Amino acid sequence: MADPDPVPQALAVIAGRGAYPFLLAQSARAQGVKRIVAIAFRRETDSRIEEVADEVRWVRLGQLAPLLEAARTSGAKHLVMAGQVRPTHLFRVRIDRTGLEFLRSLPQKNAHTVFGAFADRIRDLGLDVLPAHAFMEEHMPPPGLLSRRVPTPEEEQDIELGRRLAEGTSGLEIGQTVVVKQGTILAVEALEGTDETIRRAARLGRAGIVIVKIAKEHHDMRFDIPVIGMRTMKLLRRVRAAVLAVEARRAILLERAKVIEAADAMGLCLLAFEIERGKRETQ
Repeated sequence: MADPDPVPQALAVIAGRGAYPFLLAQSARAQGVKRIVAIAFRRETDSRIEEVADEVRWVRLGQLAPLLEAARTSGAKHLVMAGQVRPTHLFRVRIDRTGLEFLRSLPQKNAHTVFGAFADRIRDLGLDVLPAHAFMEEHMPPPGLLSRRVPTPEEEQDIELGRRLAEGTSGLEIGQTVVVKQGTILAVEALEGTDETIRRAARLGRAGIVIVKIAKEHHDMRFDIPVIGMRTMKLLRRVRAAVLAVEARRAILLERAKVIEAADAMGLCLLAFEIERGKRETQ
């Protein structure tokens, strides 16, 4: 872990979809966590979580009361939220009474308000909510080129345009991902998520798009951190993307070696850039 606090003996992991929860649990175990309790979502969480967790408590998405009870009785004093839960599920799942009351208490409903308030509820149960990147520091790239291919001068201009737009809109709960081609903004991420944003942009710009992804302004490190994995890399190959630029030390590359190998195989320029956030950001 990045901070000097001792590694917790027990850890609860709220496991969303994708490889992230599995890899985080693996890393936590390697760093000395003795007991891992995963709180997983039926039809959402990768079943591989059962291979690394000492106990898995399966709950239904939208059923907040059982989730909170599983966290409260996990025996852990530390909890981390890992893996994506698609925000669009807010409109598609059956939510229990506790969940409905929780959502009604929020004047605005977006990823930041929903997951931020949820983290506060977990904290009220007596658990310390660790940053989403806990145990995953080696997966967060420093500034620099990660792939073999360097950006062309035109692509550098598109990266800069996407970065400026993303910085300007990320505080509005949009713009964490921006897609550009030849100086034209093709797509700005809203509720649909990174992959759908890329698909939308590719329908307009076709091959050669430039994707820029940053962490939101005033992002909450308990849950709000960009993640790139092999699922996204496969999509980039299908749409014949040219560049993926992510914010240095504010994004997680899951299975980093495989991601870089995939970028080189498809001729993608993959790089991490630094943003001078200064006083604009609170962590």
